Amino acid sequence: MHFEIIGDIKDVETLAIGGGIRDIMRIQKQFGPGRWRKLKGIAKVRLQSGRIRNAEVHWYEAHGIGRKKMKIKRFLD
Repeated sequence: MHFEIIGDIKDVETLAIGGGIRDIMRIQKQFGPGRWRKLKGIAKVRLQSGRIRNAEVHWYEAHGIGRKKMKIKRFLD
């Protein structure tokens, strides 16, 4: 599902760090080594259809690399 984040991501929480991430080996192989964290937050997203909705989004992030593999976990409206 393709989507675009509109504005800021709110209520950001860390779900896992480093070895606590289930897919850490795949993430490091695909994007390189770093201090990887799995995060979640609430954001307004624009879907491919043009519709705008509130959603809980999850992603991986490392310093100097940025946000990767962002996905919508559920819609909140």
